[in-house]
Amino acid sequence: MTISYEQLYSRLFDCYGPQNWWPAETPLEMMVGAILVQNTNWRNAEKALLNVEPYLFPESLESLTTDELAQMIRPSGFFNIKAKRIKAFLEWFKTYHYDVERVKESDKQQLRNELLDINGIGRETADAMLLYVFAKPLFVVDNYARRIFYRIGFDMPTTYDGFQNQVENAISGDVQLFNEFHALLVEHAKIHCRKTPVCQGCPLVDVCARRLD
Repeated sequence: MTISYEQLYSRLFDCYGPQNWWPAETPLEMMVGAILVQNTNWRNAEKALLNVEPYLFPESLESLTTDELAQMIRPSGFFNIKAKRIKAFLEWFKTYHYDVERVKESDKQQLRNELLDINGIGRETADAMLLYVFAKPLFVVDNYARRIFYRIGFDMPTTYDGFQNQVENAISGDVQLFNEFHALLVEHAKIHCRKTPVCQGCPLVDVCARRLD
């Protein structure tokens, strides 16, 4: 049995309901969190966020030295590298006067190119910021999406942009749909499509090819 991307979304939504992502209180917390979660899990990133929470204001983060920031975010791993990335991101954000609404006025592709020019900001991190903070409709490709799509039986492009384009060309989605789609895939990967899959009770079991890595 085959399934479309839209049907996949519908099944996940019917099973898990709205996710109300991203799990952050402010846009800056979301963007810093997107950097901290690189190469680690959300639990470790959250510990680092709690440490830096009193400084989660642009001017406060700017006032910290890179070394001071690195020590605060130590639980996230690669903390020296991530501290430099956060500082580089702040330099870019400052060109917009730390104003999210001003950033939103820019074209999606222009913004994506600017974010990708920041040291240490890759496609997944940039796209998460574009979707969850700057309200640009796009599909975020992460390891969870790759795992789920592969196991179901989709033959996706190996490149990030190729994967993203294939999904976006098949779905006429708005910001809300892509927001939910990404969050639902993460939720499904945590509950059922783990590294060792839990197929019992899975809402996709009847359409899954069950290909394993």
